[in-house]
Amino acid sequence: MDIKAKIDEIVDKVKNDKDFAAKFQSEPIKAVEGVIGMDLPDDVINNVIDGVKSKVNFDGIADKIGGLFGGFGK
Repeated sequence: MDIKAKIDEIVDKVKNDKDFAAKFQSEPIKAVEGVIGMDLPDDVINNVIDGVKSKVNFDGIADKIGGLFGGFGK
């Protein structure tokens, strides 16, 4: 399984599906396992969750900064 690809898939789902985003916030383990389709060890799930959170937060910050500079860097 390509973990990076799964993180990207989950990030897209968080950004584009309000219901999934709410589930990810309230029950991230169940949300991730639902997308992946299997039960993974806690350390793997936690790494995926951390990866998703960092990408969602970074992307949100980058969009806000870009807005401040008229889309600079885009």
